[in-house]
Amino acid sequence: MKRREFIGTMGAGAAALGMSCAQSSVTETEPKKHPNILWITAEDISPDLSCYGLPEVSTPNLDRLATQGALYSRAFAHAGVCAPARSGLITSMYPSSIGSNNMRTANGSGKFDFYPDTLPRFGYEVVPPPEVKCFTEYLRAEGYYCTNRTKTDYQFQPPITAWDRIILFKEGGADWRGREEEQPFFSVINFTNTHESQIRVPAGKKSNRDLDSITLPPYYPDTPLVRNDYACYLDNIEAMDKMAQELLDWLEEDGLADDTVVFFYGDHGRGLPRAKRWLYDSGTLVPLIIRWPGEIEPGTVNEELVSFIDFGATVLSIAGVEVPEYMHGRPFLGEQKDPPREYVFGARDRMDTAYDNIRMVRDKRYKYIRNYMPEKTYAQEIAYMDMMPTMREMRRLNAEGKLKGPEKLFFRETKPLEELYDTVEDPHEINNLADSAEHREILERMRKVHEDWMIETDDKGHISEPDLLESMWPGFVQPVTAEPTVISSAGPNNTMNIKLKCTTEGASIAFTTDVGNGAHWKLYSKELNLPGPSTLRVRAIRIGFKESPEVTYTL
Repeated sequence: MKRREFIGTMGAGAAALGMSCAQSSVTETEPKKHPNILWITAEDISPDLSCYGLPEVSTPNLDRLATQGALYSRAFAHAGVCAPARSGLITSMYPSSIGSNNMRTANGSGKFDFYPDTLPRFGYEVVPPPEVKCFTEYLRAEGYYCTNRTKTDYQFQPPITAWDRIILFKEGGADWRGREEEQPFFSVINFTNTHESQIRVPAGKKSNRDLDSITLPPYYPDTPLVRNDYACYLDNIEAMDKMAQELLDWLEEDGLADDTVVFFYGDHGRGLPRAKRWLYDSGTLVPLIIRWPGEIEPGTVNEELVSFIDFGATVLSIAGVEVPEYMHGRPFLGEQKDPPREYVFGARDRMDTAYDNIRMVRDKRYKYIRNYMPEKTYAQEIAYMDMMPTMREMRRLNAEGKLKGPEKLFFRETKPLEELYDTVEDPHEINNLADSAEHREILERMRKVHEDWMIETDDKGHISEPDLLESMWPGFVQPVTAEPTVISSAGPNNTMNIKLKCTTEGASIAFTTDVGNGAHWKLYSKELNLPGPSTLRVRAIRIGFKESPEVTYTL
């Protein structure tokens, strides 16, 4: 599935990263517009904010942000869990297409207790096709200062070329303040306090909220324990709302609010059973608020379908950087904006040690789900998921035969081959219409769209994970990026012209003249002209490969 070609401009830096160049429609005298861009992300939340109509929660700061920009009512993650979702966000590629569809692959520090024994003890890094880059490289090539605070989790280690800085929250400060004067920035700041684990930690955690005021989804048993988990989830959202305002205040203090495009979104649905990890709207429908002063009309409600796959491509479009043709993402803002989507797609494969294979397609009203392993129950045991008190309560009540109605759906011994839901009439997706004669035409249409998408994107979900890994890591051994080479020639005024190359297909190159472990590594995107005397340090990296040995060159 390729994007259509665009007419626009592209700098030499982006061209060096392998982007196809289109005919320019902008004269050389017209300056490029490079707005700042800030992503504020919150883990494991559905659109459970008061600006989305939820009366049980108070989110005045995010509500205010929505009045200053656009609230998107149909924004979807392509996976119901973090690592596959983030791999798609950073690459603008479907995880099922690039091999990052299983949760999770990379570890690096030791074997997960919930990691399959058929795979390498220390996990593995996914190796996408060679043309695939972290989209931030295209921003850095155009002069952006790019930072990430607290979360990468891409199914591969973030290459040294992706970010200027990766920061821990305890370091404090506004992330963009390390850039050069007038340099545009792209910053991602991720909040973890809404994560699934924070609902149940510490053990016995109690909410002070009025538990009777909460409206539970009909697939949950109505017990005080379940209500308490849901209340703690809402408590965490309210705390996150205050944290988000602190970031917006930083922009105001720095005089950057009018020059910065702000995204707020959740990384997938709420961290509770039948939500996180699943392809129902409870696991994939997310809040998305975007403020773009002067471009987005304040108070807009946008009902277009938007996918996580589109976010990276959209950032490039906003930044005035040509969107690579290989990307699956379709820009929904900026000069390269595509027509609105008719469908969004999603996938679920292995979750920890539990294998499954599910695909999803959704239009503005209907959701189609295809279960390729219908013999497996929804209720497979997943150690991390089963730590949630609500999940334990559901298992206990099921064993005692006390679940009723929609509460029992999760514990059926097998799954239907196909599921179809009318999300307008049935927002909780509990009434499967796949066998409805009245909906036969809709089922057949959605089924074909799903099948066509799998073919067009080269879906790898049918490949066993060991075989998939063998195709990326022959012999289960991680490939190594080749050592880069330095080509030099004399430049003007006692400088040196430097070209850097690497023979590994798809490798990116980083360089610095700093010394020590705290060096700031820059992305190589065009020929350098450097003064001497100094020492040039060079490294190369392809996503999923080991980084090359470092090369030093004395100028």
